Amino acid sequence: MLSVEGISAQYGHARVLHEVTFGVAEGQIVSVVGANGAGKTTLVKVLSGQLRPTRGRVIFDDADITTCPAHEIVLRGIVQVPEGRRLFADMTVLENLLLGSTHPWARAQRGEGLDHVHALFPILRERGGQLAGTLSGGEQQMLAIARGLMARPRLLILDEPSLGLAPRLVTEIIEVIRTLNRQGLTVLLIEQNVRHSLAVCHQGVVLENGHVALVDSGEALLDNEHLRRAYLGL
Repeated sequence: MLSVEGISAQYGHARVLHEVTFGVAEGQIVSVVGANGAGKTTLVKVLSGQLRPTRGRVIFDDADITTCPAHEIVLRGIVQVPEGRRLFADMTVLENLLLGSTHPWARAQRGEGLDHVHALFPILRERGGQLAGTLSGGEQQMLAIARGLMARPRLLILDEPSLGLAPRLVTEIIEVIRTLNRQGLTVLLIEQNVRHSLAVCHQGVVLENGHVALVDSGEALLDNEHLRRAYLGL
């Protein structure tokens, strides 16, 4: 479904990604893990059309989307749930959800989309008239994911969804990701939380200093001695 082929990217003269290559098969959860500064955020910007790479290609459904603007990438079916949630704090929960379904076919399915996200996150139905900025951190993350789902994506990119959440809420979010994948959604999970992200994925990609250091199944990476020492402190 998604093929990242030799992507390099930089800010000014500072090169951040170095010929990054990996793939995401339809129906998979693929986790990209790495420490702060590894290049995860830059990778997300490239994939979502916010940053042009200096080398390489991004292929989605056999089409080259490397130079496509962000809005066109959304129309093709790739939706990013950004790090830090970036909700419209002074708008209600329902208004934030409806903003997720702005392109034509998502608007046509708004009722179905709302039913879907309310089934996943019942609290959002209860909080529909509440301002998004007054929600708890966990509820805001649920709303951010739900808003992304309202765009009816085929590939959902989740950028650090566990950031700042209590362990119980992290477990809940991970279970939602499992549920979405069982329903047929392909997920690219960008995470620092190595244990949780590798436990849920079909394939893991380890970024180190902008390079792909390891690619393997999540289970194999959790058993990898280098990864255990570098990221799990074992």
